[in-house]
Amino acid sequence: MIIIQDTFVCKPGNASRVAKMFKEAMASDPHLVNVMTDVTGQYNRVVIVSQFNNLSDFEKNWEAMSHPTKEMEESMKKMQGYQEMYVSGAREIFRTW
Repeated sequence: MIIIQDTFVCKPGNASRVAKMFKEAMASDPHLVNVMTDVTGQYNRVVIVSQFNNLSDFEKNWEAMSHPTKEMEESMKKMQGYQEMYVSGAREIFRTW
């Protein structure tokens, strides 16, 4: 099992808005585990947690995004403007044991 953590450090006042955008846009994504905001540590963070069986499934998911279905296009519309609301980001990939 592979766990993906995408972390976005948002501009002040935008973390909740970005989290809500991701939660709504990814509502039908079967890989989504959690959308989280910080309670301690670095402020203004949004962490998206996804789960895949293996790295191949993760790659296939990325490839599918380059040929979006109508449903995927609707989800992408919900994310319009999020790039202006964060300053940096990172992705971590973990293998579970």
